[in-house]
Amino acid sequence: MKRGGVTTARSWKRSLASGAAMALAMAPQLRAAPLEAAAESYRHYLIDDIGQALAGARLLRERLAAHDAAGARSAWVAARVGWERSEVFTSGFVPELDQRIDAWPDASHGFHGIEASLFGVSRTDTGAETDALIADLAELNAQLAHVDLAPQRLLNGIARLAFELGGNKADGGESRLSGTSLKDMQSNADGIALAYRVIFADAVAAADPKLAAGAQSAIERLQADVKIADLRNLEADRLRTDSEELVALLQMAAPRIALDRPTLEEGSR
Repeated sequence: MKRGGVTTARSWKRSLASGAAMALAMAPQLRAAPLEAAAESYRHYLIDDIGQALAGARLLRERLAAHDAAGARSAWVAARVGWERSEVFTSGFVPELDQRIDAWPDASHGFHGIEASLFGVSRTDTGAETDALIADLAELNAQLAHVDLAPQRLLNGIARLAFELGGNKADGGESRLSGTSLKDMQSNADGIALAYRVIFADAVAAADPKLAAGAQSAIERLQADVKIADLRNLEADRLRTDSEELVALLQMAAPRIALDRPTLEEGSR
C-alpha cells in the first residue's frame, strides 16, 4: 500500500509538473489571442480613414474638372487626414502602394506630386495624377477587408511612425507647399494614439500597469507637442525626446505581451 501510494504521489507530481509546463508553453498563445482580436477591431478604423482619403481624392478630381483651385486644395487637405492617421499601417503592410500614394521627398506622383502643381504653381491640370491617386487608394481600400492585421507588424508601425515624427517630420514636415505639415503631424499622433488604445493598451495594462501608464503618458505628450497653432512654434527637441521615449517604452512593453521588440526597419515583420 505504501509503495503504491508513493508511486501514485510521484505520478501526480509528474502530471502536475507536466501541466504547469504546458501552461507556460501555451501562455504566449493565450496572450496573443486577445491581441489578434483587438487588431481585428482596429480594421474598421482603417477602413473609415482610407475611405475618407478616397472620398477626398474623388472630390479633388471633381473640383479639378471644374477648374476650382480653391475647392481642389480644400479636398486635397481633407483627403490627407485619413491617410496620415493610417500611417501606422500603410508603410509596413502595403509598402508599394504607400510609395505610389505618398512618396516623399519624391514629389513626382501621388499626394505630393499633386501638391507641387496645385499649391506650388497653382495649376489644376493634374487630372491624370489624381486619377492614379484615386485608383491606388481604391486598390488599398479593397485590400483592407482581408489583409492580415498581425499585431507585431502594427506595433512595428506605431514605433516607426513615432520615431519618424521625432525625426524628419520634426524638421519641417513633408507638406510644405500646402502648409499642412503640422496637420499631418497631428493626424499621425492621433493615429498612434488610436492604434495603441484599440490594440495594445489593455494588454500592456494587464501585464505591467506601471509601464502602461508610462506609454499612455508618452503618447499624450506626443499629441500635445504637435497640438499647436503654428509649425514655427514646434519645439523639435522636445518632440524628438518624447518620440524616442515612446519607442523605448513600446520596446519594453513588447515582450510583456508576447511580442518581439518593435523594429524601426520598414518591411520587417
